[in-house]
Amino acid sequence: MKKHNFSAGPCILPQEVIKKASDAVLNFNNLNLSLIEISHRSKDFVEVMDKAHHLALSLLGLENKGYKALFLQGGASLEFLMVAYNLLERKAGYVDTGTWSSKAIKEAKNFGAVQVLASSKDNGYKNIPTSYEIPTDLDYLHLTSNNTIYGTQYQSFPETSVPLVCDMSSDIFSRVLDFEKFDLIYAGAQKNMGPAGTTLVIVKEDLLGKVSRAIPAMLDYRVHIDKESMFNTPSVFAVYTSMLTLDWLKDLGGIAAIEKINDQKAALLYGELDKNPLFVPYADKDFRSKMNVTFTLADEQLGDRFNAMWKEAGINGLNGHRSVGGYRASIYNALSLESVQVLVDVMRELEKQA
Repeated sequence: MKKHNFSAGPCILPQEVIKKASDAVLNFNNLNLSLIEISHRSKDFVEVMDKAHHLALSLLGLENKGYKALFLQGGASLEFLMVAYNLLERKAGYVDTGTWSSKAIKEAKNFGAVQVLASSKDNGYKNIPTSYEIPTDLDYLHLTSNNTIYGTQYQSFPETSVPLVCDMSSDIFSRVLDFEKFDLIYAGAQKNMGPAGTTLVIVKEDLLGKVSRAIPAMLDYRVHIDKESMFNTPSVFAVYTSMLTLDWLKDLGGIAAIEKINDQKAALLYGELDKNPLFVPYADKDFRSKMNVTFTLADEQLGDRFNAMWKEAGINGLNGHRSVGGYRASIYNALSLESVQVLVDVMRELEKQA
């Protein structure tokens, strides 16, 4: 039976990417050696890293515009620390829209003054705050574009004269944006780009080198730029598979092409949630995520029946985050419209039986 993988992360990958990555583990570039046993300094892997850098920047429209792409380790959790280490001198502004932005705020407070400009915590993180002032003396403003746990997403970004930093872990490469608005973007690969083990950082180079503190080499973006993402041994498999995924996206037609498919998937699923009385969407309508669709049952007594039905249909990873409960359908780039239709059919069948 075909599996329909709605897991929030590590996430679904295109089948052709998994096949190519699997082949490379057995025999990479006809070397009769595995990808995971060759030197990361070898010509064959350096070409992989160079292509990954190029694809990331070109897909975002940031090539030759003063940005550098890095493939690092430690996930977005380490970036919470690295952003502040490299950029926070006096004061930074943060908008609290959920668990991950809260963690970023906590890390940044170790390095300087942090001003939480707005928060949707009192509303159970069901929305994105929109009415707040952005001080002009901030070192940077930090946002989280998409919130995997609560299922909210920025539909537009604030205009500001201060450097804009964004955690795009769960919606990077999913929709067309003016990426030049951002001075630094980071994203753990395992949400919408590749396997766990690497983190993409896109940074405007002239943003760096302005803090007075000494930065340990491993945490200094300038060091990683100088060493082209290979100051230490990179996560070769995660970088290679992410490169394959970016290449797959390029061949598909880029971000504009995948956005149209993502819009179809989101419209289908939210359409059913809005008309089926057995289900209750979690996020406020104006802030719904097109990557992580969160919902609950109107009658929890139907839980056992619904769970059995979606599992029988071959659906995987539908349980909501433990802090919220309910259900979460992660409809990342590689998930097909067909898989969303299978879930919708299960929801409709439950309504018929209830």
